[in-house]
Amino acid sequence: MTASGTTRRPALILAALALAQLIIALDYSIVFVALPDIGEGVGFSGQQLQWVIGAYAVAFGGCLLLGGRLADLLGRRRMFLTGLALYAIASVVGGLAAGPGPLVAARAVQGIGGALLAPATLSLLTTTFEEGRERNRALGIWGATGSSGMVVGSLLGGVLTQAFGWEAVFYVNVPLALGVGLLGARVLPADAPTERRQGFDLPGGLSVTLGALLLVFGLVQGPEAGWAAPVTLISFVAAAALIVAFVVIESRTADPLVPLKVFSYKSLRLGSLITFMFMATFGASAYFLTLALQTVRDWSALATGLAFILPCACILVGSVVGGKLATAFGVRGTLVIGLVIGAVGTALFAAFLDSGSTYLQMAPGIVVFSLAQGVIWTAMFSAATAGVEEQLQGLASGLATSGQQVGAAVGLAVLVAVSNAVTGADPAPAELSDGLQAATYTSAVLILLTVGLALALNKQPKAADISPVVAGGLPEESVVPVQNI
Repeated sequence: MTASGTTRRPALILAALALAQLIIALDYSIVFVALPDIGEGVGFSGQQLQWVIGAYAVAFGGCLLLGGRLADLLGRRRMFLTGLALYAIASVVGGLAAGPGPLVAARAVQGIGGALLAPATLSLLTTTFEEGRERNRALGIWGATGSSGMVVGSLLGGVLTQAFGWEAVFYVNVPLALGVGLLGARVLPADAPTERRQGFDLPGGLSVTLGALLLVFGLVQGPEAGWAAPVTLISFVAAAALIVAFVVIESRTADPLVPLKVFSYKSLRLGSLITFMFMATFGASAYFLTLALQTVRDWSALATGLAFILPCACILVGSVVGGKLATAFGVRGTLVIGLVIGAVGTALFAAFLDSGSTYLQMAPGIVVFSLAQGVIWTAMFSAATAGVEEQLQGLASGLATSGQQVGAAVGLAVLVAVSNAVTGADPAPAELSDGLQAATYTSAVLILLTVGLALALNKQPKAADISPVVAGGLPEESVVPVQNI
């Protein structure tokens, strides 16, 4: 029996959830390698081109809390299928776009689809598989597809752009989303009816969504417009005001969109911070590797995409190993191990980012930090959702994924600023290498600092410390380790 009370086809359910996570991760990164071709084919200016990435990040990050709570209120299966439908429709529009406006709008709708799909996917996993050994195993497989999707996107983006043109990076989503949607409709359990019809907290929903949208907009716009620019400052001030208003509204509403008690879970608070730091550091590695190969070494889009096979394979291995380590050593121990090894690998990678080094010399660092990346991905979501009651799993998943998305925006902005501070504007390839090295060493330091967050998590029992038969004669699989609040 699973945590949600269903025994139906767990392997197929896990396949649907893992493939959905692959689509989410792939869709974020697949356009990176294709950006030069998109800019030339659609007519973006250099300043506009950032919004091919930014529109997706703003919509995704801004709507995640709303998406997570809608999964709890309206049904996780329903939001899962709705998110996939938005992905498919927006991908067709993006591939057909003949100008910057429609393409940016399509990317924003893809982001909204991701904001509905991501928390529904994670909460379906955490409510289907028992916390502990069963969930760790499922998270290992789910994490393998999700964490590797960031790298697979770069690989696939290069191959498709070279072979079929930039439009292919959008069209590839359509059969993927339709296939996963059909599988999900067949195997996912139907949404249980709620005991009573809850009113929709419209003021709370509007305030938190607009506040999050403006916050992420400011983070994305800041590096381009300047952190002291009026548009950036106004975004941050308005975001802060809306988030304060949201807290006041939720504290006084009978049926809040986001019950404030969810923030009392220590595991969720720390886990969300770890997802933030993970994407702020590891999440930027694909960007810097792309620059090192394409801009510094003048590699083609296809060659750059093929270079991502190595980190992709290592992340896949690391994600599966991460699930086993979480069962053997606990989530906290696994995160500490992964973060320390990841920092070492990132520093080793940085050491060979100078313009005179070859890809072969970069490879050992790539292998080490990619293995660690897979291990951490599995454990950090397990940490964030541990002990949270089932009725709030969608919201908890949305909060953890929000940390991930905001971390990606903040981390890339900070690390690019570090690189620019070293190189200045319009650097030559050799000078750009100096900036990339400085940014990647900074990332290694930030990864080490994240170890402190992992150590602050409550220690969970190792699988070896749990007796196969406990009080009352219950089998080991019935024991659910719960973190204290």
